[in-house]
Amino acid sequence: MSDSPATGSAQLSVLDVWCELQCPDCRTALDDVRALRERYGDRLEIRLRHFPLEKHKHAFAAAQAAEEAAMQGRTWPYVEAVLERVAELDGKGEPLLVEVARELGLDAEEFDTALIDGRHILMVDADHAEGKAIGVTGTPTYVIGGERLDGGKSQEGLRERIEEIADRLFAEHG
Repeated sequence: MSDSPATGSAQLSVLDVWCELQCPDCRTALDDVRALRERYGDRLEIRLRHFPLEKHKHAFAAAQAAEEAAMQGRTWPYVEAVLERVAELDGKGEPLLVEVARELGLDAEEFDTALIDGRHILMVDADHAEGKAIGVTGTPTYVIGGERLDGGKSQEGLRERIEEIADRLFAEHG
């Protein structure tokens, strides 16, 4: 129990980013995610949520690899590195996912094993099911303060809208 009446969660707002690591639009969205992280720091928790699309054959494996990166404490550096190479992922597939882990100094053998044994499948499936339940149809999609913002068609104005909602939430919990 905390000595302070304000808990950490009251200081935080959460932005869920429904993402797919083989999605060019998600790569474009990285600039917005970085800008939001820079503006809000630890006050805004940016959570990766998985929504692999069937049209991308390596998206499900990439989501599992991102979960392994989370287990190794490097979620966003891994996600950003894979998205920066989204064009390569289509041709190289799972070997690229392991290669990126190695380049980031992560345990690449553990990534390989995780992709083989499927230890993160349930997490990816759960995210996908929750996304469908709240109306996510494409990526990126953002959810903050109970509002869903679809970014698949255009990122135009989305960061500003997220900032408006975040600022309002921070003011309410101030």
